[in-house]
Amino acid sequence: MDQKENRENLISPDLSLSSFEMGRDDVNVVCTYGKISVWFGRQVPDIVIGQILLGISNIDNSAVHELEIICDFEEITEYESHGYVLVSYAKSKDGYRTTFNVPFFSKKALFYLAGSITEELKDKDTILDCYWTGDDSDIMRLYEELSCITGWKLKGINYKDDAREKHNEPIIFD
Repeated sequence: MDQKENRENLISPDLSLSSFEMGRDDVNVVCTYGKISVWFGRQVPDIVIGQILLGISNIDNSAVHELEIICDFEEITEYESHGYVLVSYAKSKDGYRTTFNVPFFSKKALFYLAGSITEELKDKDTILDCYWTGDDSDIMRLYEELSCITGWKLKGINYKDDAREKHNEPIIFD
């Protein structure tokens, strides 16, 4: 069996997927049907951040990241100029509490988001949650898309509880 055929058969067609985990030592991606959660370790190279954001965009460009920021009123238009979409804002004691969607169809917004992640990683690890409409085939396509990243591997596949009765433990890959 060739490698591509083997990868396509990683997810059991008879079971309901709960989560699919992939990555490498400095980054971890967990996919579920409604969300992609990405943990970036402080040592992750900028190029890998970009590859992951663009990879998600290539598979589902309707994905979004929701971002809450407290900023001055004037800064709202600056974020919008970088492709962020203002969802809501309200005056607070520290400025304006804003909520933006970062759309994955906008390369400009993704570039700015990547820069923000790089800045945040100077101080601490970062978690980025993206909301999408991916299913099993999209998850496998994302795995294929990100497999070009050096050191990328499958870390684990978990099935929903009703399926665990048939398969006692989640499948873990090292």
